[in-house]
Amino acid sequence: MKALLQVKNLSIGIKRGNERGKTSLLSSVEDISFNIYNGEIVGLVGESGSGKSLTALSIPGLLGENKKVTNGGILFSDNNFEKDLLTLSEKELQTIRGRKIAFVFQEAFSSLNPLVKIGDQIAETLELHIEKNKKDKYKIKKQVIEIMEKLKLPNPEKLAKSYPHQLSGGMCQRIVIALAVICRPRLLIADEPTTALDKDTQEQIIRLLKEINRDFGSSILFISHDLAVVAPDIEK
Repeated sequence: MKALLQVKNLSIGIKRGNERGKTSLLSSVEDISFNIYNGEIVGLVGESGSGKSLTALSIPGLLGENKKVTNGGILFSDNNFEKDLLTLSEKELQTIRGRKIAFVFQEAFSSLNPLVKIGDQIAETLELHIEKNKKDKYKIKKQVIEIMEKLKLPNPEKLAKSYPHQLSGGMCQRIVIALAVICRPRLLIADEPTTALDKDTQEQIIRLLKEINRDFGSSILFISHDLAVVAPDIEK
């Protein structure tokens, strides 16, 4: 069986300048390899600063200007689509982000626009991947409410009209997950999705991700510094 995602001998460097204005690359990730298969949940665990997030960000091409992949490949295979993501242009990557590969960032609140209502933010994610002449506002709104209900968000009609600052941390995290899964991506990357949440809320988020994996068939790359979160039975 071919893997959905193959990360092969990936190395990442961070650009660093010196007093003379010259730049060099500081190695941050060295020769990491792993596969993720369809319907699989894979945990990536390491201490803070070990390069987990850099590895995750490199997959959909979100490293930023001061970081660079220095070696390796990231092969994504889905039906008739099979590409090394590192060879794609920014325009090509934009058609994949959110649709085939979605990202749940570590800081849920900062991932949301404080000036835009929750429902509109979820709808915007969906609209980005629909052709302009096929957009149906009523249908999109219906899908937004449906995904909120699916993720067990209370009173979705009212919640859709709320702003991020009116929600709890756990609620914001669920909204960010809704943003990520509205297009039913093949791969969901969750970067420390339970950080700064209390234990009960952590368990709810983990349970929710397992339900997404089961019901949507999305493979998940779950990143954490806490082994007990990724594999609780090991810590017992």
